[in-house]
Amino acid sequence: MSEPRVRRAEIAIEQSHVDRVYARLAELRTQAEAMRAKGYEIGHGAQREAVFEQASMLFERDMMVYHANQTLQTLDAEYEGLVFGRLDQLGPETVYVGRLGIRDAEFENLVTDWRAPAAAAFYQATAEEPMDVVRRRVIRCSGQAVLDVDDDVLTPDAVPDDMNVVGEGALMAALGRARGEKMRDIVATIQKEQDEVIRAPWRGVTEITGGPGTGKTAVALHRAAYLLYRYRRQLGGAGVLVVGPSGVFTNYISRVLPSMGETNVELRALGQVLDGIEATHHDPAPLAAVKGSLRMRKVLLKAMRDTPPDAPTEMRIVYQGEVLKLGAKELERVRRKVHGHGGPPNRARVRAAETLLEALADKAEEYAKADDRTIDRQELITALGERIDFHRFLVVWWPVLYPAEVLRWLGDERRLTRAAKRVLSREEISLLAASMADRSQGWSMADIALLDELRVLMGPPPKRRRRQRLELDAEQQRDSREQTTRSRPEHYDEYSHIVVDESQDLSPMQWRMVGRRGKYASWTVVGDPVQSSWPDPPEAAQARDQAFGARTARRRYTLRTNYRNSAEIFDLAARVVAGHAEEGELPHAVRRTGLVPQLKAIEPEGAETAVQTAAKELLGAVDGTVGVICAMNRVDEVGGWLEGQAEERLKVVGSLDAKGLEYDAVVLLEPTELITESLTGRRVLYVALTRATQQLTVLASDEDWLA
Repeated sequence: MSEPRVRRAEIAIEQSHVDRVYARLAELRTQAEAMRAKGYEIGHGAQREAVFEQASMLFERDMMVYHANQTLQTLDAEYEGLVFGRLDQLGPETVYVGRLGIRDAEFENLVTDWRAPAAAAFYQATAEEPMDVVRRRVIRCSGQAVLDVDDDVLTPDAVPDDMNVVGEGALMAALGRARGEKMRDIVATIQKEQDEVIRAPWRGVTEITGGPGTGKTAVALHRAAYLLYRYRRQLGGAGVLVVGPSGVFTNYISRVLPSMGETNVELRALGQVLDGIEATHHDPAPLAAVKGSLRMRKVLLKAMRDTPPDAPTEMRIVYQGEVLKLGAKELERVRRKVHGHGGPPNRARVRAAETLLEALADKAEEYAKADDRTIDRQELITALGERIDFHRFLVVWWPVLYPAEVLRWLGDERRLTRAAKRVLSREEISLLAASMADRSQGWSMADIALLDELRVLMGPPPKRRRRQRLELDAEQQRDSREQTTRSRPEHYDEYSHIVVDESQDLSPMQWRMVGRRGKYASWTVVGDPVQSSWPDPPEAAQARDQAFGARTARRRYTLRTNYRNSAEIFDLAARVVAGHAEEGELPHAVRRTGLVPQLKAIEPEGAETAVQTAAKELLGAVDGTVGVICAMNRVDEVGGWLEGQAEERLKVVGSLDAKGLEYDAVVLLEPTELITESLTGRRVLYVALTRATQQLTVLASDEDWLA
């Protein structure tokens, strides 16, 4: 029989099984809908029963509806290619592997969930260690239709005469497929080294390192799905948090976990970690380096303890016909004394009142001594403490503090200079003060960690004042009302597992912010030192270790195969970053296409036309997405050049927002600008050069970036 006829016959065999699976899926869905309807009937019946029977019936109703809804949610998840693998093993058993475990009416396995131990051989078996697998088959589907099959023979001597073998390599076929706007899951093509990471123990900290295209992000997401499947009792209730570098990135990965049936995982960009507020831009690299440093905690602490700008500088109160007066210096001494006890200032108003009353009593005794008379100190304290004018003064002198308010104080360079004395340099103070004084662009990525730090330092406002979800300031309260209310409490810190992607870029202050959400969590941390945009790795490592806490289980995996880039593209990227990488840090690209990157010289004034032409050429050359990558400060400009050009397939991103993304083809504009805008220079350019899977065009007005 010819190879095409054999392939068609094998596809027909697999189609028959896939049809059985979807038929059973329809039965299970019907059963779940019937269970949910029965639950609602029980609820209606409970209304007619005696009161003492209602609780039991309503509980039964709630459980039935809950389980039915959970089942329907699982069955309705996005299962493109529900069945994707088959294992023919030594002996009669055949195992089908898919996104969901399904049994027939007699409880025989139709599909084994890819995360189950029985499916591990699909990923782990090799010719050297076949694990009793004779033939491993990848089944490629579109919806419910089987399109193709691809086989690996792992035990050649055991292949029976009637077993057909077809295919040319499922992995390479998958790598050549066009990219869409969202990342796809890789359940059908997980490689052995990746599967070892996915199935690693859940406790402690699992670090995944590797260069571009090694699948770090996909592995981390699949690990989250595996852990929720394998340890749902331990992890499912408290929840899983995935933190990515940008909103562009979290949107890109947003379909991966739902496609595997996991919908109860939170995805947040670093600029979205703090509830009720979202970053709108990146700071220039020198400013971001100041804001991200651990030194900022000292600055924030001093700023928070400074006298508020609108606080009165004098107190006058009448007691028994005598005016008691506290001047600015005396009030400042009282403030320092209160702060000297430590603790959040928003929880210290009672102490502030007591200390202020003691100062007034001291002042009254001073006056009395001068007049050779005595006073009853306790009577004075009690009487003044009940006075409305005293409490009115206290409210404005010791106000409730809000993070945004205190951070804006630092726009006053004199105030910032007091807070940053012997902590920041003169140049750093000027840079920071200018940023805090100008809020026209909203909050930056680096600001979010500072706001979160202040939130913890100052403590929550009194409950009677907590009318909004997040007390930052009036403007942000209005913004927060427009956001969807989260199912978990504000500033939730009890996640059971946290995934941090592009971890090499987190500043120390950002590590502190993320660490607060994971004080009870196990961790999966993904990164690549060669791609780092943070200029002080030791300081970041210190903050990272503090975020992890005393967890003793630490394991590290390195992925060394670049599946994304063609070798032609990666060779150029490796050349650019060669002087900034240690031996063995760069991955090996396994795929060649024969398409070398196009390096085109342009004049600065001709950049617009050059970008338009290059984008049009690449849109015609590939079926999937085309990314145009430029310096961060040129995104809006370049986006304007390309308005109206295949907007659904064409994306313009800045160098920092390109992290973690991939496109079929990339136009890279002015690589030298990417080097000069970052404190880590060529590392950022290296990231941009490794976003393309098939074709790359570089438009440059100089050759300095190649030196």
